[in-house]
Order: sequence, then structure tokens, then C-alpha cells
Amino acid sequence: MASFEQLLKRQQAWFQTGESRGYAFRMAQLRKLKQAVVEREAAIITALRADLNKSEHEAYTLEIGPFYTEINFAMKHLKKWMKPKRVKTPSTHLGSRGYVMPEPLGSSLIIAPWNYPFNLTLVPLIGAIAAGNTAVLKPSELSQATTSLIAAIVADSFKPEYIAVVEGGVEASRALLEQPFDHIFFTGGVEVGKSVMAAAAKHLTPVTLELGGKSPCIVHHDASIALAARRIAFGKFLNSGQTCLAPDYLLVHHSVKDELLAAIHQSVTAFYGEAPLEHPDYGAIVTRRHYDRLRAFLADGTAAIGGGTDDKKLRIAPTLLEDVAWDSPIMQEEIFGPILPVFTYDDPREVVAIVNARPKPLALYIFSKDQAVQQLFTGNISFGGGCINDTLLHIGTPYLPFGGVGHSGTGSYHGEQSFRTFSHMKSMLKQTTAFDFPFRYPSAKNGLKFIRMLMKP
Repeated sequence: MASFEQLLKRQQAWFQTGESRGYAFRMAQLRKLKQAVVEREAAIITALRADLNKSEHEAYTLEIGPFYTEINFAMKHLKKWMKPKRVKTPSTHLGSRGYVMPEPLGSSLIIAPWNYPFNLTLVPLIGAIAAGNTAVLKPSELSQATTSLIAAIVADSFKPEYIAVVEGGVEASRALLEQPFDHIFFTGGVEVGKSVMAAAAKHLTPVTLELGGKSPCIVHHDASIALAARRIAFGKFLNSGQTCLAPDYLLVHHSVKDELLAAIHQSVTAFYGEAPLEHPDYGAIVTRRHYDRLRAFLADGTAAIGGGTDDKKLRIAPTLLEDVAWDSPIMQEEIFGPILPVFTYDDPREVVAIVNARPKPLALYIFSKDQAVQQLFTGNISFGGGCINDTLLHIGTPYLPFGGVGHSGTGSYHGEQSFRTFSHMKSMLKQTTAFDFPFRYPSAKNGLKFIRMLMKP
């Protein structure tokens, strides 16, 4: 492939032809992308198994299925999204009409992570295509089977001056970030996100940063314990906990802690059997380095359930960890693995103080039937998004924008918000020529008097 500078220049030159701006072209490319995925669905499932030992159920539920949901939604609504939207005008602008006109930003860079390598590469691409942009995709080198397949899909479906894939490691990402893209969409960790933002600042490039953080899961004493346990185990241990939205620590009312832990144990057994490390569909940790980091966290507390490891298969059993100190290593960074520290509380207001004393999380999960308790948490804690009486599922609806706040990210996507993320919303005022107001001009007789009448305090 040509150098990254040449690649971007080719995309910029092609973008200037205006071919990507039309509705028919955008729809045709979305159809082409969808069809390419449909034809390679079995290969995608195989690649995800090779990279992360994802079962077909998990691969379809969390990677392929959400892609279909997003692309179908975009194709259904694209024409409406593209139309200029009429807005009201104030009395000072009598005779004029205001519009907001979406236009593509230009050439976009999408840097994707390894944990959901298919979903988190191609779902942002849907937004870039729908908005009329060109795109360079940089999937993770750690999920090589899926990355290679994505590269093949893109090469077979699109010309490189429109959409291209760059493979490689950290050096490739750094070299791409030196280029003056019109938008950068990054999904990954907080520290790398800071580097992406710093690189983008050199070109004043807008960024969307989908990061992570320590997302709390709160279980109040009035929660449906068995249901909460099942949904917490689902959200935490899918993909062996390697999910940016996974519950990162558990805050449970002291009166139901023992019941909840027993119920989570039952759910884990129902999902992965008595020996999860031997279950054929239980996920592997992506690399030895990540595995060693997680394995060290097990020393930060006492395993209430789980705690087992497999050094050869790079697996760590679903683990609930008690007796964890707030200043221990496991509580200083996002865990990103199948280990869930457990803390108790007495008063819900304690929880608000605990969570607000830390960086704003990407997600918050609340299990309670009491609307006042729900409102206490949602109204007094800042977080990217979340669920009441469930985990993860807010990411699966195209009607909700998904994104972080503060340390957990900036910007959002999914559904129409994906289109808006890759668009500039251009303001236009169309003025009448049928008449004119002379009082607006300098030295007009009684001009200021009329202006004061129209623009009162």
C-alpha cells in the first residue's frame, strides 16, 4: 500500500470529486458492505473463535447481530437524516428562513480495539459511509484473524481511495495519527486515548473517543436477586470480561450480599458449567501480557467464587473478589477481565459519594425496584450511559447514543448519532430580497430605537 500520506491524499482528492455525497451512492455502499458481511458470516465467526475463543452464540449476539441492526437502521433512515432541517427564525430575522444542512466531514480515521474487533471496526464505518465520508480503518493487530478478514472484505468491496484498511501495530497507528484527517474515531483505553487526542490537536482534528473506566454495578436490597445475578454474570463474564462496558466493581447492600454472591455463582455454573476453565465456549484472555496483569489482581483480595487460572490456555475463571482495599492495584485501573471486586454499603448516599470520588465511568448499572433510589443514582452520578435492572443492553439499541463522559470518552455514536458524528451540521440563513429594514444599517434614523424594541432585555 502507498504511504499513509499518499493514501490520505488519494482519499482527499477522490472526496473532492463529490461522488460520496449523493444519497444513491451512500445507499449503494451500505448495501455492498452488508452483503459482504452476509456472504462471509461463517468466516467471521471462525475468525472470532480463533482470536478470542468466542462461541457462535456470542459472536453473533455481540458482534455480527449489532452490525446488522445498525446498518439496517441507517439504510432505513438515511434519506431523512440527509435532508436539510428547517428551523425557526426570530422576529429580528423577519422574511428569512433558517436551515441546518448535514455535510460530510471528509476523510475519517477509525482506530478499533481487539476485544470486539468486528463490531467496533465496522459499526463506526456505517456512520462514516452514511455521512458521505471516506475512511481509513486501523483494526487491532491483537485480533489478527478478524483484522485480516476485515481487510479482505474492504479490499473486495471498495476502492482504496474511498475505504482502505491499514494493518500493523502501534507504529502504524502513530504514523496514521500524524496525518491531517478530518475526523478521528478511536475506541480503546484511556491512556492511549490521551495520545490520540494530543495527536489530533496538532491538526485541530475533531475526535470521538470511546474509552472505558471503572463502571460500577449497584445492587440495592429490594432488587430481584436471582434476576440481578443472572444479568450481572452475563454482563461481566461475556468475552471473559474483556468488555469496556462490563461491570468493573460491585456495590451491594450488605443485607443481600451473601444471597447475591450465591446467585451469581449459580448463574456462572449455568452458563459455563462446574469447571468454566474447561468449557469450550469460555473466552480466553487475548495475550500473555494481559493475562499476567489480570492474574496478579487475584492477590488483591479473597476469591468468594472462582479464582482459578489456566496458564496454557490463558484463561481465568469467573471470579468474585472480596476483602479488596480501595487503594489496591485492581481498583486503580479498568480490570478488563473476569474478576469482579465486591464491596458493601448501608446507605445509597454512600454509593453516590464513592462513585463520584472517582473518574466518570462509561457505564452505571442499578438494580433496584425503588424509583427514588434509581433517581438518586441517575440524578447525582455522571456516567456515559447505563441500565436499570440490566447490564450492557443500552449499547444494543440504535435509538440511544452510546458514548462516555470525562475520562470515559467524548462524543457518541449508534443510530442517527453515528451519522451526526461523521457530519458537520452547517447553518444556513436564506434572506428575502422582497424588502429590507433600513434601521439595521449605520446612521439610520431611529435605528437604535427599533433595534431596542426588537431585542428587549
